[in-house]
Amino acid sequence: GIDRAACPGSRVLMNQAFTAWMRKGSMIVRKRSICGQLSLLSIGGNTVTVAARLRKRTGRVSDMAIGAGTKADPWVLKTPPGTSEYTMYRDEASDPPTIVCQVGGTKLLYDARAINDLHTWLMAHGDWMPLGGADEQKAAPEGTVEAWGRSESNPRGGWYGLKKGLRGRFGVYMPPLLEALGLAEVTHEARNNKMRAIG
Repeated sequence: GIDRAACPGSRVLMNQAFTAWMRKGSMIVRKRSICGQLSLLSIGGNTVTVAARLRKRTGRVSDMAIGAGTKADPWVLKTPPGTSEYTMYRDEASDPPTIVCQVGGTKLLYDARAINDLHTWLMAHGDWMPLGGADEQKAAPEGTVEAWGRSESNPRGGWYGLKKGLRGRFGVYMPPLLEALGLAEVTHEARNNKMRAIG
């Protein structure tokens, strides 16, 4: 079991573990970890250190994604302002692999390559980037994560959203996932939020 006393301020429950993620080269790898303690994972013969990071934001502990990112145990996330909860999981069986985003009764689909591609783009940018979330039917503000997620200049050559009519809101739902996976920082104001890469 988990010693609660060793996990001050965390949301870890007794006998519950987080799935920690980190980026190694072009791959996202995962390892079950308890209360942010370091653990080892062997990848292709190389041993790497994986840690679940609980980072403090504005006086509170930032939540890691609860869940394993599978259909049976999806990630449970909140929009950047913290006003709405939604789930995501990775569907490896689809072609291409997708991130399935469930918001109430609405299901959105994003190309799973968005995780690595967005992180790489933010790393190259090197600074905060406005999120600029918008529905597919609305224009995305220039110079935002939303605009990049539908731009012909991104690695996919267009929309990372895959469900016609619901391809937008990339800048709403993807940033909290990257934050939870330890790949980015996201602000959590009532509006006009932004993100930057951790690498």
